[in-house]
Amino acid sequence: MNFNTKYLPILIFSTLALGVVLGGMLNFPNTADYHVKNNSKSKLNKLIDFIDNEYVDDVNTDSIVDLTVDNILARLDPHSVYIPASDHQEVMESMKGNFVGIGVNFYMYKDSVAVIKPVENGPSAKAGIKSGDRILYADKTKLYGRKLPTDSLFSKLKGTVGSDIELTIYRKSDRKKLKVKIKRDVIPLKSVDVALLLENATGYIKINRFAETTYNEFMAGLSKLKQQGAKSLIIDVRDNGGGYMEEAIAITDELLPDKQLIVFTKNKNGNINKTFATSAGNFEKGNVFVLINENSASASEILAGAIQDNDRGTIIGRRSFGKGLVQQEMDFTDGSSVRLTIARYYTPTGRSIQKPYSKGKEAYFKESEARFGNGELYEKDSIKVSDTIKFKTKKGKIVYGGGGIVPDVFVPLEVEHGNESTAYLLQSGIVGNFVFEQLDKNRSAFKGLTFEQFKVKMEGTEVYFNAFQKFIFGNGLDLNFGKSKALVKRYLSAEFARQLYGESSYYEIVLKEDAMIKAILK
Repeated sequence: MNFNTKYLPILIFSTLALGVVLGGMLNFPNTADYHVKNNSKSKLNKLIDFIDNEYVDDVNTDSIVDLTVDNILARLDPHSVYIPASDHQEVMESMKGNFVGIGVNFYMYKDSVAVIKPVENGPSAKAGIKSGDRILYADKTKLYGRKLPTDSLFSKLKGTVGSDIELTIYRKSDRKKLKVKIKRDVIPLKSVDVALLLENATGYIKINRFAETTYNEFMAGLSKLKQQGAKSLIIDVRDNGGGYMEEAIAITDELLPDKQLIVFTKNKNGNINKTFATSAGNFEKGNVFVLINENSASASEILAGAIQDNDRGTIIGRRSFGKGLVQQEMDFTDGSSVRLTIARYYTPTGRSIQKPYSKGKEAYFKESEARFGNGELYEKDSIKVSDTIKFKTKKGKIVYGGGGIVPDVFVPLEVEHGNESTAYLLQSGIVGNFVFEQLDKNRSAFKGLTFEQFKVKMEGTEVYFNAFQKFIFGNGLDLNFGKSKALVKRYLSAEFARQLYGESSYYEIVLKEDAMIKAILK
């Protein structure tokens, strides 16, 4: 794999921006029954039927329709999108917050399906599947030696609740094959990664998206933190591309006093729908901090905007993405769907944080990439806002519209010695792949270690840092970590901790030196 590291941050950023498009749905009721009202619509239907019935060669009219829908939506805003049937199920599972399967995190290592870690208390864990196991067969379907794409693997392992599947496993540590029967069950897709108590009685909750289960997950985490003595709360929505509007509103309601405005929407007819906080708030007292960055969008911005405009807390980080449009989903009988923008939303002071899109979709997303070049990820003074779009909070603080939420406290992109490529690489999947391969070679090196012993071990060795540098060079990435050793070692230790001890351990290590967390705790 040959790669120009100059473009690494932009490519990773673009991938996250795609998540803003697909993950940034705001939940409004579906209205799927629309009747043909004009000749243009009749003309389109008639043309498709004409091609289907009379065209001289065989042609897949479904693909023509898909292309037509794409072209129509491309002339609208960047967030009105068509989701093909092949992608729709995966997207909806992510937003629903669960799926039915066997409960393993896996990695296609060389030519076999390797188990990174079974989901805690999931079907595979209960059946005795272990980290490092290779799945050779799912029932009678061969999985190794085929380099199957991930979606094909998922389809083999998913099924209905209570259905059985027999896996043929190779356990490397014992050098033997096993047959394991597993009963499929509902597997949660967590939208709240972790709820941790940090120092100074400060609770920390990380939300990766706003799915159907997010409010309940958040409340479970908040309840735990309050029992542990949390008096202040950090809500981390960095890289959260959005999701269901109702979930963000419900969480915000827990933080705001009764009758404070959370958000309002306005449609093409000028109809305004306002949403206010209720009296049933679970954390209306105590300091609140919301962490945002350039990939925080949509529902994340509703949460941050309401906290900022009501002077309820402090927004920490970098200017958010700038998505202030509301989508409604219409499903088709073939399993595909369209998400169409039907309204704009406004923060309590009346500002729209939607950035301009009049120059087209490509220019719209390149604006996000341009933040690397114009310096605003590194210097607050480089943030471009329109002075004519000023708003005042109740306490007189100036806030801006027209392109995202500008934080109250700016924290630059975490970079050591100016190497942003390293910072972004360490948050990509390549670190997880490397760590799995290291554990697969010698998992016994960590056997029996407590978490505290593990941290001492990792702090005192250069072995994995050196191996990762070699791994990166071997994959064609021209990145020298010599000046970023502390940063690299921290993320390596965190990923080892995740695969050995779980998600909370990952965050316990990463957050120790997190620049935004430091800005709060100091």
